[in-house]
This record gives sequence, structure tokens and C-alpha cells, in this order.
Amino acid sequence: MSTNINREAPLPARVRPRAWMLVAALAVAGVVALGVIQRHRNLTELTQVANEDATPAVQVVSPSPGPATRTLTLPGNIRAWYSAPIYAQVSGYVRRWNRDYGATVKAGEVLATIDAPAVDEQYQSAQADLDVARARYNLAQLTAQRWLALAGTQAVSQQDVDVKVADAAAQKAQVRAAEHEVARYRVLEGFKNIVAPFDGVVTVRSTDVGNYVNAAGVDVGSRGSADELFTVANIHEMRVFVSVPQDYAAILKPGLTATLSLPQFPGREFKASFETTANAFDPQTRTVIAELLVPNPDRLIWPGAYASVHLNVPLDRSTLVVPEQALLFRAEGMQVAVVDAGDKVHLRNVKLGLNFGKTVQVLEGVSASDRIVMSPSAGLLDGQAVHIEPGENGVAVASAAPRGHAEVMR
Repeated sequence: MSTNINREAPLPARVRPRAWMLVAALAVAGVVALGVIQRHRNLTELTQVANEDATPAVQVVSPSPGPATRTLTLPGNIRAWYSAPIYAQVSGYVRRWNRDYGATVKAGEVLATIDAPAVDEQYQSAQADLDVARARYNLAQLTAQRWLALAGTQAVSQQDVDVKVADAAAQKAQVRAAEHEVARYRVLEGFKNIVAPFDGVVTVRSTDVGNYVNAAGVDVGSRGSADELFTVANIHEMRVFVSVPQDYAAILKPGLTATLSLPQFPGREFKASFETTANAFDPQTRTVIAELLVPNPDRLIWPGAYASVHLNVPLDRSTLVVPEQALLFRAEGMQVAVVDAGDKVHLRNVKLGLNFGKTVQVLEGVSASDRIVMSPSAGLLDGQAVHIEPGENGVAVASAAPRGHAEVMR
């Protein structure tokens, strides 16, 4: 009986190392191939990034027509239609005042009364002088008549008659002078009543009972300068004075309208119309004074107020505007970067007009079909290729300054 029954013959010992070597070789080849593929991919991505960095991406805008009008906002000073400081015409003491701040008065209404003892005495003295002058004139006239009756006789000479007639004429002139003096003091007596010169409102009362006041232009040297007692203002319509820059002086003509806003009336506007202008510029400020009129039937607007005056300035819509961010400030001057059909940049010098805040007028250097780089970098070169990133609808378009855009000047 054989001893090898039900036994398998063992594999040669050198077969197993060869199998493992084949597996290892395949694994190494796979790792190498994977590394090569990954490196190629990395190189491709790096090249793409480098190319993108070399060609900057930009957004472009197209110029658009400017606004039809703009609102120019300027500070204005409001004054009354009429305003008159009232002074005393006689020196004396204030007996009483009848109207206070804010009182509505009529022309000729008595505002205050002054006691003027010196004027009273001078008035009485002038009346007495008039009586004396009249008496002397009457006597001279009678004497002249008597001498005239004797003329032609041997009793009196013609020379004596002429003297008496001339004396009568002189006494008559003295009467007229005395009458004028009485009339003058009668007027001064009337000035003891301080009256309103026109219908209006009392805006100033700077006196009180018992105060001594000096006459304006009458013996003021004795007690100092004349004193302002009241100020009366007519405020049914107000005057607004505005200093308009020389650049906008051409709009100052009949038909110009404006609106006013006052701090004490937020959200409310008052209509004003152009009245006149000084027709001359201040050489220091290069501005011209313009006068506007504002109806004030409700007396809401007071003299001395500050107002913001909004003037509508017509503009030429054919002038193009671009965003302010599209401008380049360089040594060569103001420029914009224009992208041509081949996506290359060309730097152009431009001449600017009015600044609307977010946009600015371009008077020369661009056309409506140009593609202008938004927010160009300082390193952007003429002739440089760029990659355009589309905005909304492919191209971002510059919007014109809205109608009524305000430029505030202080």
C-alpha cells in the first residue's frame, strides 16, 4: 500500500515571489501615472490662472444723455417788503408807548408819545415873536401910509417917504419869517407823536417809558447819537436775496421761479419768483445778488430768516454723462479708459463739465457708443488687453443724473 495516497504535491517555492513582484510593479506604475496626471492638471490650472491674471477683468459702461434740469440750492436771506427804523425828531422823555413787538399797525397810527419841554417853550416863544413882528408891521404900515399922504407937499421929503415905505416892507418880511418859525415848531410839536410810516408789523421796540431820546438830526450833539425807537416792517410779501455764482448768472431773467425751504417748516416749500438782479459781480466772491419775491399772506415767513433757495437750472441733454468712478486722474490730465472691439484699452483725455455727484458731464472725448471701464486701476496701460465681465444685460450703462438732482452750495 502506497504512502502518497490522498496527498497533493506542493507548488514550487519560487512561484509566489514572482506573483508578488508583478503586483508591486503594477501598483508602482499606477502611482506614477496618477502623479503624472495630477501634475498635468495642476499645470493646466496654473497656466489658466496665470493667463487670467495677465488679462485683467473689467466692467464697462456706456455714456448716456444728461438730465434736462438740475436743482441749484443756495442760501438766501429773507427781508421784509418794507422795513423802516423809526427815530425821534424831537429830544425829550418817552411819556408812553402804545404798540409792542408783533403788533399790527396802520399808517399814521401813534406808536409812542414824547414829552419835549424845550420844544414846547420854543414853540411858545416863536408864537410871541410872531405877535411882536405883526405889531411892528402894523405900525410900520400905518406910518408909511401917513407919509405917503404927505408926499408931494413941502412937509416931508421924498427920501423920508421912501424910508417909511421900505421899513413897512421890512416889517412884513419879519412877519413872514416869524410865521415860518412858528410853523417849524408846530411841526416839531407834531413829532412828539411817533407814528407808523405804513401798514405793517412792529418788529423792534427799543424804548420804554421815561427814557430820554435824542432827535435824529436835531441837537444830537448835546446828548449823543439819535436813538431808534421802533422798527415797522411790511411783510405781506417778502424779498429773498441770493448770491448766485457767475457760472449760473445766465438763468437770472424774468420768468425764473424757485422754491424756498425754511428750517422751521420741514417738508414745506414756498414759491418764489425772480424780481431783479444787481447786474454786477462781487469781485471777491464772483457772485451776483439776485432778488426774489415770496408772497406771505399768512405771515408765516419772518424778516431776517434763513432759507434754502432751490433754483431750476436748464441743461443740454445732448451732453453725455459718465459715472464719476470711470475717471482716471493722471499727470496727462483727466482720462477715461475706452475698450475697443478687440477688447483692448485706449486711454483718452476728456474735458469735463458739471458734476452731478454720482455722474459728471463729459464735454469732449467720448461718444455714446464707447465702452468705458468702470473703476479702472492705476496700473491700466494703453493698449492692454482686458476681459470684460458683463453686468446686467451684458453691459452696465451709466445712469443720467435724475431730474431735480440738487447741488448744494454754501
